[in-house]
Amino acid sequence: MKATQPGHRGIKLTLAYDGSGFCGWQRQKDERSVQEELETALAKIHGHPVSLTGSGRTDSGVHARGQVASFHSDLASIPVDKFVPAINSLVGKDIRVLASEEVAPGFNARFDARLRTYRYFIIPGDRALPSQRLYAWSLRHWPDLGRLNAMAACLRGEQDFTAFCLPRDESLSRYRFIHQAGFFMEGGQIVFEISANAFLWRMVRSLCGSLIDFEAQSLPCEHFRQVLESRDRHLAGKTAPAQGLFLWKVEY
Repeated sequence: MKATQPGHRGIKLTLAYDGSGFCGWQRQKDERSVQEELETALAKIHGHPVSLTGSGRTDSGVHARGQVASFHSDLASIPVDKFVPAINSLVGKDIRVLASEEVAPGFNARFDARLRTYRYFIIPGDRALPSQRLYAWSLRHWPDLGRLNAMAACLRGEQDFTAFCLPRDESLSRYRFIHQAGFFMEGGQIVFEISANAFLWRMVRSLCGSLIDFEAQSLPCEHFRQVLESRDRHLAGKTAPAQGLFLWKVEY
């Protein structure tokens, strides 16, 4: 985000979106993105281009319930809470601004985030309804949550997650600090919830897919730990499909 101009206010937005119709969060040429749609709305409101910074770049097909974004506004006349209806009236129904608040001018939704939480939804036993197919991963078998959680316990703390990210990830460091990770049942679905300071490219989907894959093969916890420590992407399991993943909340 550019340096703040005198008289500019820092604005923080909390967002939800259905990622099914987007190429992802980040603006991309000739494709529909969440960032571009919101920036187009903000430009109409302000009468000039406005740059929006998101807390994280969700991939194509990935959803958000608690994405956070920030921008600078030079409109002193509009009350901060009015950004909610103003933006919502200009974007598609698959994006909703849930809240807007004024923050310090130097606030940055990406770099000031302390904790990011994702949830991945799984419907076991081949019971997914047609209406659920864009929002969960349908599995034929019923995974053992005890074995899944035993493997997920290996993730906690600061570790190198090279084995569970795309080789094209340009992060300077592949180390991330996982605060909590685990599986639980909710409303007939299995939920994988994971919280960290930050995530690598497709890291959550790779971790979830590998854990489900290794559990289905009855592999021991030690095998998962060895793959994690190997830093070898080729040893990881399948990558879970995008539609089950939600950026759940971001804490500052």
